[in-house]
Amino acid sequence: MTLSGVYVPLITPFDRADAVAFDALESLAHEVLDGGAAGLVALGTTGEPASLTEAERSGVVDVLARVCGDHSVPLVVGASTVEGLHALRDRPEVAAALCLVPPFVRPGEAGVVAQFAALAAASPVPLLAYHVPYRTGQHLSAQALRRLAAIDGVVGVKYAADGVDATAVDLLADRPDGFAVLGGDDPFVSPLLALGADGGILASAHVATAEFAALVEAWRAGSATEARPLGHRLASLSTALFAEPNPTVIKAVLHAQGRIPTADVRLPLLPAQPEAARSALRHLQDERDKRDDRLGRALVAAQ
Repeated sequence: MTLSGVYVPLITPFDRADAVAFDALESLAHEVLDGGAAGLVALGTTGEPASLTEAERSGVVDVLARVCGDHSVPLVVGASTVEGLHALRDRPEVAAALCLVPPFVRPGEAGVVAQFAALAAASPVPLLAYHVPYRTGQHLSAQALRRLAAIDGVVGVKYAADGVDATAVDLLADRPDGFAVLGGDDPFVSPLLALGADGGILASAHVATAEFAALVEAWRAGSATEARPLGHRLASLSTALFAEPNPTVIKAVLHAQGRIPTADVRLPLLPAQPEAARSALRHLQDERDKRDDRLGRALVAAQ
């Protein structure tokens, strides 16, 4: 199994009583899959899993597993402990667990590799390593990532190093067979795709699913003339969507679009400032206008 394409790490919508709005979650999941997403991610950082109860987390996975089953697409679930991985048993829709590089303790590369070997041995599903050094405090070399790839049961990496660094260049220049590389920093996914990444786990794709799917396909087809300007525009949109802590601005945009009942988040997050939401909506409208203009010109040329 090689994970590729756009995966949307779904937000967790809340209703006015601060309960999880499962109906809105289900509708949102169908919308992004209909829009061109290759799969979904449950309980990623964007989904605020630390603020959910165990019952809420289980309910989120239930809903998204059902939707992915309906669409016959993979579901990835955030799980970084043996207990969390064991909870994924008997869920055939789950293609992989998104497993965070051990945060805070900075165990060194050997410790990271040993931890993933132990988790992979205990896991009922393959692991996708989540490498995000600006959150974990643990940088990994391309050599360390190749050592992870050599572990039976580790099938790829979500690469979110706050840009395209030397490690990404090195890894993609000589990538292990069958080891997926998915971009995890939305503004930088286009250059990572240009280097050969397989796709991305992109929160921005909540609001521009078709455009991000088109970006992946353009780079896959080798069409730099199409991919490069689209990538620039989507990077600007992503920057606006991440102007405040994720997923606050994305939730504000989704609420403004009428797709979720509230823009509420749970502590320690606070709602996005109104101007941040307005800025993101302006960027999104600009991209829609440019897309419609391109389609119009293409129709005229075809006549």
